[in-house]
Amino acid sequence: MMRFVSIGECMVELTGAGEDLWRQGFAGDTFNTAWYARRALPADWTVDYHTALGTDPMSDRMVAFMAAAGVGTGTILRHPTRQAGLYMVSLTNGERSFTYWRDSSAARTLADDPAGLDTALAGAGVIYFSGITVAILGDRRAAFLAAVGRARDAGARVAFDPNLRPRLWTDREAMCQGITEAAAAADIVLPSFDDEAAFFGDADPAATARRYRTGRTTEVMVKNGGGPMAFDGPDGADGMSFGPAAEPVDTTGAGDSFNAAYLAARLSGDSMRDAARAGDALARQVILQRGALIRPGAA
Repeated sequence: MMRFVSIGECMVELTGAGEDLWRQGFAGDTFNTAWYARRALPADWTVDYHTALGTDPMSDRMVAFMAAAGVGTGTILRHPTRQAGLYMVSLTNGERSFTYWRDSSAARTLADDPAGLDTALAGAGVIYFSGITVAILGDRRAAFLAAVGRARDAGARVAFDPNLRPRLWTDREAMCQGITEAAAAADIVLPSFDDEAAFFGDADPAATARRYRTGRTTEVMVKNGGGPMAFDGPDGADGMSFGPAAEPVDTTGAGDSFNAAYLAARLSGDSMRDAARAGDALARQVILQRGALIRPGAA
C-alpha cells in the first residue's frame, strides 16, 4: 500500500513579478505537500492528489501541471459549472498575506459523492489532508471524515495539518471544534504553534503536542517557524530547535514542504527527530524563493 493520497484544494496562484506584474502558478496547502512528497518519497511510492476542478481551460492546465510533476490525477472530479479558486500573495519582509477568490470553487464539492471518495482513497497507504480541506466542505465535512475513517480501518495511516484559517469558518468556536474533530481522525497531526497559541491558547509547543496526542492520534510534531519545536509520539515527548533560519524571501509553502519531508522520512523509517530535521532543511530552502513550489536544492 505504497500510495500517498493528498486531499484538498489546489488554486490558481498569483505572486508579484514586478510593479503591476503578476506571475501565475498553481498551489494550495495540500497540493504543495503532495508536490514535495513526490520529490521526497522513493520512486516506488505513488503520490496522488484528489480534488474537484472545472472543465475549463485553466482547470485543464492545472491537471496537466500536476501530471507533469509526477502527481497522479486519476481521481480528480470535474465539475460542470464551477472552476478552481484563485489567490493573490502579498509580501512584507518575506511574510505573506493572501487575498482569495474561492467561495464557489469546485473543490468545495470534492466530498459530494461518498462512493467516489471511497474509490479515491482505496488502497492508500497514507492519507493527508488539512484544516482547509475540512473547512471548505461545509455540511459535507462529516461525510468526508467518515470516508477517511473507512480508509483508516482498511489500513491507511492518516496525517493531518490543522492549518487554522478562521475566514473559512463561521466563527472561532466552529473552527476549533471542527479542527479537533478532524484531528481525532488522524494518526499523525502536524500543527503550527503560532496558530495553535492564537486560537487554542496553548502556552508552548509542548502544550500543543499534548493536546493533540489523544485517542487514536499516536504522533504529533509541532512546527514553530524556525523556533523551538515539540513532539509527542513513538519516540517519547521532547523538544528541539535547529537554530534561526535565514531572512525569508517568501514563507509561502514552508509548513507544507516541512510536512512532506517529515512524512517521507518517517515512512522511510527515520526517527521523529531526524524526520523533523529533514522537514526543517527543506523548509529553509523554500523560504528563500518566491512562491509555494521550488525545486529542492535550487535555493
